[in-house]
Amino acid sequence: MSPAASGYFRRLGRRLTEDIDQLDAQELAETSKASGARRASECRRGDEATMVGRLRCVEACSKSAGATVQAEFFDGTDAITLVWIGRRRIPGIEPGRRILVRGRVGDRDGRKVIFNPYYELRGNS
Repeated sequence: MSPAASGYFRRLGRRLTEDIDQLDAQELAETSKASGARRASECRRGDEATMVGRLRCVEACSKSAGATVQAEFFDGTDAITLVWIGRRRIPGIEPGRRILVRGRVGDRDGRKVIFNPYYELRGNS
């Protein structure tokens, strides 16, 4: 059996036996790396970062004085909370959507956050 065929069967076996979430995280991390974007796990407070990943969940917080849209962004290595201040809804910002985001990484309650990030919608899943 050729090394290429052996590699194919090893990958196929892994895909059939590994956890779906783990496979998705690996695929996202590979896509992010291939695009030249930074990995979320490498970003620290104060860094200006461009990342590619997927929105896991989106939540609209329509408090009377401060409406926000919050989303959990995941690139296969770490999660970052995205917060758009003064918005109740953003077309295209929905769970499962792949996006490119750019902004300055901050810290809120010990978690990474980017306020009012620049974003570009990519294809779904």
